[in-house]
Amino acid sequence: MLTGAAIAVVCAIVVPLVALIGIVLLDGDAKAVETNDGGGGLQGVPVEFRPWILKADEACPEPEMTPALLASQLWSESKFKTTREEATSYAGAQGPAQFIPGTWATWGRDSDGNGEASPWDIGDAVTAQGRMMCSLLKDAKASGYGGDPRALALAGYNAGWGAVEDYRGVPPRSFAGGETYDYVHAILADIPRFQGPGLLEVSGSGSGPDALRRAAARAGTPYSWGGGTPSGPSTGFCDGTNGYLNGRCSASVTAGFDCSSLVQYAYWPTTKLPRVASEQYGATSDRAVSRDALQPGDLLFWSHGGSGSIYHVAIYAGDGNVLHAPRTGRVVELQPLTSAMPERDYYGATRP
Repeated sequence: MLTGAAIAVVCAIVVPLVALIGIVLLDGDAKAVETNDGGGGLQGVPVEFRPWILKADEACPEPEMTPALLASQLWSESKFKTTREEATSYAGAQGPAQFIPGTWATWGRDSDGNGEASPWDIGDAVTAQGRMMCSLLKDAKASGYGGDPRALALAGYNAGWGAVEDYRGVPPRSFAGGETYDYVHAILADIPRFQGPGLLEVSGSGSGPDALRRAAARAGTPYSWGGGTPSGPSTGFCDGTNGYLNGRCSASVTAGFDCSSLVQYAYWPTTKLPRVASEQYGATSDRAVSRDALQPGDLLFWSHGGSGSIYHVAIYAGDGNVLHAPRTGRVVELQPLTSAMPERDYYGATRP
């Protein structure tokens, strides 16, 4: 448990709401645009969907399942909309993954741990989508039907596996006015736009590169104020100011890292750094590094004024980028050093 004094420096910034939005721009029905996404093979996805897509993909052993496939399918289903007004179909399908109640009863789970299994909750919906698609991919490969198993699975998601069996493949344009046929082809065609770079590739050996590799494997993990341990992500807490998202205590139901717990996790157990950013600076300040001599794994700090006011820490990732957990509502991601935090607040770097 963190003390009251420690809480004050656990890596979060209270910023105007306008600063928390803007990572994703939805340009009508044209394209979802996301800034540096931190890898993970995914781009162009609203930040609140990203960790759940990655989690759903990781849970499925079928190689045909990819984050970009799930993202493209969500785009086709709902354009990542989550309100009842925007994400309820004429047929009664609900939520961002468009589940009808009967199908939801089979695949829905309380994946986000909020006490309710709901097709309107992003985490619940996306992980249910992943479970259903994973099962359909298995059915597709066992069926002996020709064609891309992804296409067969998508057709089963849209029209039911019975329709795929009836046609021994993707139903033709003559079926249901071409809805299923067009659905399958649109999703497969859109996959490339959601394919992002892979996880950060780190060369070299030693404690710095090793720590960076360990942290990079957590790209896409949600930010959770006060969350994270040397063993991995954990739920955090709210302190009256920090940890809230849209008026709710996000940290208490979000398993993730804050900035300093990510750093602690990255270096543990080779180097057992303290828990909070200011103490991490104090433990490494005798090994200061100038900005023009940074190496992968170095720690960078931002402060409101002096070492006692350090509020954020990040890991240098090379090529002018940092890997960090920025704030509530975001995920562990790669960003340019110059824009990761306010440039005027940059305090210095150290080498653990």
